[in-house]
Amino acid sequence: ATKATTTDTLIIGGGPVGSSSAYHLARQRGGNGSGIVVVEKDPTYQSRNCSAVYSAGGIRQQFSLTENINMSLYGRDFLRGADDLLATKDGEHYDVQFKEHGYLFLAGTESGRNQMVKNHNTQVEAGCKDIKLLDTDELRSQFPWLNTEDILLGSYGEKGEGWFDPHALIMGLKAKAIEMGVKYVHGTPVAAKSEESSGKVLSVDIEEKNGDIVAHNINYAVNAAGAQAEGVMNLLAGGPEVLKYPLPVKPRKRCIFFFHCAANEGVPPVAPLTVDPSFVYFRSEGSGENATFLCGVSPAHDQDPDIYNHGALDGADHHLFEDIIWPALFHRVPAFGDIKVRSSWAGLYEYNVIDQNGIIAFHPEMTNILMLNGFSGHGLQQSPAVGRAAAELIDSGRFESLDLSIFSFDRCMGLAEPVLEEGIV
Repeated sequence: ATKATTTDTLIIGGGPVGSSSAYHLARQRGGNGSGIVVVEKDPTYQSRNCSAVYSAGGIRQQFSLTENINMSLYGRDFLRGADDLLATKDGEHYDVQFKEHGYLFLAGTESGRNQMVKNHNTQVEAGCKDIKLLDTDELRSQFPWLNTEDILLGSYGEKGEGWFDPHALIMGLKAKAIEMGVKYVHGTPVAAKSEESSGKVLSVDIEEKNGDIVAHNINYAVNAAGAQAEGVMNLLAGGPEVLKYPLPVKPRKRCIFFFHCAANEGVPPVAPLTVDPSFVYFRSEGSGENATFLCGVSPAHDQDPDIYNHGALDGADHHLFEDIIWPALFHRVPAFGDIKVRSSWAGLYEYNVIDQNGIIAFHPEMTNILMLNGFSGHGLQQSPAVGRAAAELIDSGRFESLDLSIFSFDRCMGLAEPVLEEGIV
């Protein structure tokens, strides 16, 4: 390395989770971000590496795990207050465009209905006041465009759920962190040195955009690299086969389709993010007069390979739309018989192969490396709470605001049961 510097906390990845961690750590330190460095390889956040900006931008409290519900309650409050929380002294404001149009889950089987009732009880216990269970008559009355003939129950979040602008949240968190003294570096980690006896990582070499390599002597490093987290972990460890317990997070492909509905009647004026029993989802995009929507579905388990070749992200998988999504859309909303796909795209999804839930923990073999990984499609909405938790773990060694110890690394070592969330979309 040509240069060396001392960094208290090096955060690898400047997306929502990394930038939220920097923001919350600086805020926790009385607004002092000195010693916190965020390294990001794409400061425009436009490349396929940045999963958040290619997502549907959703937030919901409709989970089955109390911890996931609580994280999204904090996320909801953070988004509602973002205009003030992220306002900078020079008057810069970031409108995250939080549209509280809700989520609507639909159950079509007895087991689905029972799970929905059980989830609802957990949500109410956690303090959710705006989620209502709707029978078929209530669904028809509130959403007359919906075919409910094979639906037994719906769960609708009237407020506090919906979608927002991921790019604005990232830029707002980043601007506020920088104002507090956090340094953002355009670069990529290329090597690391560890203490043999303890496994503690002593320094991380960052190759900056101008070609300089800077060795950061660190107290802590945070892996907030999203779908690239596995590679970052191997780099910090000194190679792919070094860790006895590797990070079980893989990059997967997810596709979104944007369509227009040309039907004369029965078009949803504003569709909440609606999750069909088939797991196909759709929601409005743009104003109601436009009759435009987003939709998607997770592929079948045996058709969901790890994606290391980014060429695979150049186009969406149109067979998903033709074979699975469109039949489900047409069945659920008869007006969607007359639709046209206007655009589509693909992005990466950080898939925790153990249980599709996040890992918020230090690695047992590299005790100063904090993993914030594997949120499996919930990272964006959980990023405010995860960043706050990261700050607490770094400065006090324990969770304070919310007990998130369920997301420990123990389950990746076979020492704890997988954390099963019944509300994965």
